[in-house]
Amino acid sequence: MRRSAVLIAITAVSPLAALSAQPRALTAADYARAEKFLGFNTQPLVSNTGVQPNWLPDGRFTYRVRQPDGAQPMFVVNAKGIKTNCAAAGASCPAAEAARPAARNRTRAPESMSPDGTKAAFVRDWNLWVRDVASNQESQLTTDGVKDYGYATDNAGWVHSDRAVLLWSPDSKKIATFQQDQRKVGDMYLVRTKVGHPELSAWKYPLPGDSVVSMIERVVVDLSASTPRVVRFNMPADEHRSSVCDHIQCGGKLADVEWFPDASKVAFLSNSRDHKIATLRVADASTGDVRQVLREEVKTQFESGDGDQNWRLLTASNEVLWFSERDDWGQLYLYDLTTGALKHQITTGEGTVLSIERLDEKSRTVWFTAAGREKGRDPYFRHLYRIGFNGKGPTLLTPEDGDHNVSLSPDGARFVDSWSRPDLPQTAVLRDAKSGALMATLEKGDISKLVATGWKPPTRITVKDRDGKWDLYGLMWTPTQLDSTKKYPIINYIYPGPQGGSVGSRQFSAATRDNQALAELGFVVVAIDGTGNPTRSKSFHDAYYARMGDNTLPDQITGMKQLAARYAFIDIDRAGIWGHSGGGFATAGAMFRYPDFFKVGISESGNHENRNYEDDWGERYHGLLVKTGTGDNYDAEANQNFAKNLKGKLLLAHGTLDDNVPPDNTYLVVDALIKAGRDFDLLMIPNAAHGYGSASNYMMRRRWDYFVQHLLGATPPKEYQIGPK
Repeated sequence: MRRSAVLIAITAVSPLAALSAQPRALTAADYARAEKFLGFNTQPLVSNTGVQPNWLPDGRFTYRVRQPDGAQPMFVVNAKGIKTNCAAAGASCPAAEAARPAARNRTRAPESMSPDGTKAAFVRDWNLWVRDVASNQESQLTTDGVKDYGYATDNAGWVHSDRAVLLWSPDSKKIATFQQDQRKVGDMYLVRTKVGHPELSAWKYPLPGDSVVSMIERVVVDLSASTPRVVRFNMPADEHRSSVCDHIQCGGKLADVEWFPDASKVAFLSNSRDHKIATLRVADASTGDVRQVLREEVKTQFESGDGDQNWRLLTASNEVLWFSERDDWGQLYLYDLTTGALKHQITTGEGTVLSIERLDEKSRTVWFTAAGREKGRDPYFRHLYRIGFNGKGPTLLTPEDGDHNVSLSPDGARFVDSWSRPDLPQTAVLRDAKSGALMATLEKGDISKLVATGWKPPTRITVKDRDGKWDLYGLMWTPTQLDSTKKYPIINYIYPGPQGGSVGSRQFSAATRDNQALAELGFVVVAIDGTGNPTRSKSFHDAYYARMGDNTLPDQITGMKQLAARYAFIDIDRAGIWGHSGGGFATAGAMFRYPDFFKVGISESGNHENRNYEDDWGERYHGLLVKTGTGDNYDAEANQNFAKNLKGKLLLAHGTLDDNVPPDNTYLVVDALIKAGRDFDLLMIPNAAHGYGSASNYMMRRRWDYFVQHLLGATPPKEYQIGPK
């Protein structure tokens, strides 16, 4: 059965609809035409894109891509860049692609495989266990784990699972992990709707301002002897924090931890609760003795990379590569690993280092991706560079004006570069990793079938921020049959971050959410990355630090007005906005803080009250909760405190089993709206999590209906069903 949805609606005559005695009626055919621009219809029309190399031990790699006829043959490319279709007669190809992880045994917790593939670690009953892969025999490694005080447990409140969070040593004989103390941390509760007694879910979910939050006691589990030994670090417990994301497990691994090559020591970052202080320490894996290497303190929040840590050990030379934004850009620095003394800065100038891709200690060279270093280009485009540890010889290895997604060969001699732009499909090439010289063109994206349907790419736009200081970059979608003599309402899709942005990936996509589909119904849709977004300068990212209710809204309004002055077909007096999660927070804030500008808003799963959202996110970007008289410093950022200002049409939506942003966030806004006597619409989706699951298409259709009715002033077709036909 389809997942049901409960709609609570307080209806009112739309002032925009009332302007027309005979409102236009959209038909099912109109919605069907719009639906053709959704991803499940557009993506199959794209071929020769998305090269993901699978590197082989002998230096070759294989990959598969969709061909124009729909087939996905396997290709193999040798070290010289010569490509062979493995289906060709006499082709010299590997017997099979690299082994993929075996399907998960649902009766066993997720496992973490050792580097040599002989052992698999997992959590059971709050303790750490290991399975011998060959014999399938299981052994218990720790014995003192108890409920909410377990080893390697994966729980940051907003994300929680039964997987183990740990890092194996290179020799597969030791495990770096922690015992996480959440015994006195507050609980979160959700209730599943069903026939009979409701089902209660409860788990630890710390909040900003809590006197007790999750703490981790760092340990090494030594498996080298016949009896496992737990080595506790001789230091106080660390805050449950990382310098990478709002969890200690980032990108599928334990963040801010690195083993020495001989497994004698382990380096790690201790990050303060407010993320202002990062301390690099080294622990002896046998004794647990800990020494401090270096410490960095910032006024706002410290982060060490984009998705992965950008500090690295250089044990051969007793050095450490360090990332800092101290000169307003994310740069690499070289430190002495013993004394913690700064040797020198490696990268300089404008542009932020995003990720370290490879280190060669012998040649003292680092390969890294960065954004914003190339003048005159979208500052969010990623490029690959190499530079010496001495800061000399910086070399751009990906020259094309686009966003580059790279994969280096295991020996570091070559790399596959798949680059594109929102208005240009992917081209995949093989390059020399030292010079960037082109070795071979692997694939060129084919979108001829897509273009034949009438599809067109979004328009890349640039506007100024609220103060005229920075250029802001974004995308604009217009109807494929745009009539420039008409006026179209404008809809702002927003995701304010601060850990991301509205536009998202700069790679080519045949469909970005439902932006083009929505435009096809008679709107102009824009996504603008405002101030406060990452991967640019530190000052840009911190533009509204400690003022989360800002949500880059002044930038959005300023940018939309500039676009309306530039494009006569935009009707700036009919402005709508929508977003999900952080975008839901921003949308309701837009309707409450700028009620005369935004006429219609759809707020999905918003974290409207960050005192009711997980501690790490709010305390990182807003700071610790501080009492101020009868209130605190979070009061002015909470949406419910401004709900009384609502003038336009607002639809609030939330899943009742949202364990990321609990639905209490929306209920607080609903309560405030009711008390203020304001009309609004509410859609609660029973048993849906943060992303709505099977109800996603239903929510999309309701979103289309809402904008069509209240912003376009038209009548939508009744109960249209979106989905593959």
